[in-house]
This record gives sequence, C-alpha cells and structure tokens, in this order.
Amino acid sequence: MHFLEWIESWSFCTWIRESSSVWADPMFLFLHTLGMSMIAGVSAVIDLAFLGFWPKVSIKPLERLYPLMWAGFWINAVTGTVLMLADATTRIPSIVFWTKMVFVFVGVWLLIVIRKKIFGDPDLEQGRIPAGARGLAMASIFCWLAAIEAGRLLAYLGPVSGLTGISNR
Repeated sequence: MHFLEWIESWSFCTWIRESSSVWADPMFLFLHTLGMSMIAGVSAVIDLAFLGFWPKVSIKPLERLYPLMWAGFWINAVTGTVLMLADATTRIPSIVFWTKMVFVFVGVWLLIVIRKKIFGDPDLEQGRIPAGARGLAMASIFCWLAAIEAGRLLAYLGPVSGLTGISNR
C-alpha cells in the first residue's frame, strides 16, 4: 500500500485528482469515455452485422474500421492508466477494477480473433458469414457491455477515493 500511496503522491497524479481545472480529471474522464465509445461502439457495429442486423450490407468493408477501434483502445490505455495511477490506492485493490480489466482484455482478444478468423475467411468475401462469427460477436458484445458496466460501478462499489477505511457496499 505504501507503494500505491507513493504513486498517488506524484505531482501529476495529485493534479489529476485534486485540480479544479477542466484539463485534469474531467478531461481524462471525457477522453476515456470517448475512447471506450470508439472501441466498444465500432465493435458493436461489426458484431451486430455478424448477428444479421443488416443482412443486405456487405460485411467485409467493416474491416476498415479496425484502425478506429485501435485508436480508441490507445486513448483508453493512456487515459485509463493516468486515472488508475491518480487513484491507485482505491483502484488497484478493487475487485471491480480487475473485473473490468478482464472484460477489456477478453474484448480486445476477441477483436483480434474476429479479424484473423472471420475477416480472414474467404467465405466472408462471398457474402457468407463464417461459422463461429455469431458466437464471437455475442461474446464481444457481452465483454464490452460488462467492461462499461464494471467501469461505472467503480464509482459506487468498493473503497471510497480519498477516505481511508470507508467503503461503498
């Protein structure tokens, strides 16, 4: 815990956590939300296409959206790391935080698998959805929804930021 307190004492982390500036915590939260909407939202469009929501639309061109998802991922990686470090004593010990991270990592892994196995399948170019695409799409939607929900629950469950010994239950 001393190590986490030391991280929180860094001047940058203190500024993020305690500044009233819109460029501190509010901007990082906004960018984190934007990044999540990019990765989860675009992934959901692709997943819903695999589930048949747009049967007359060609799915193969949706692969071009991957750079947008990766941009969202990197925005989240940077902003999420900053937010985690600024509140390290609250976030790192939290089971809700680690639950979120599991869903994020599985969601990213699913993005990679879908690109390799589904977008790489020649059946997709013929307009046929490859076997397994629907299951991967449902798992992907579940992971991103669970990651978003766990992220929101961080504010309401577990230790309270800045208040030693107090916990939301």
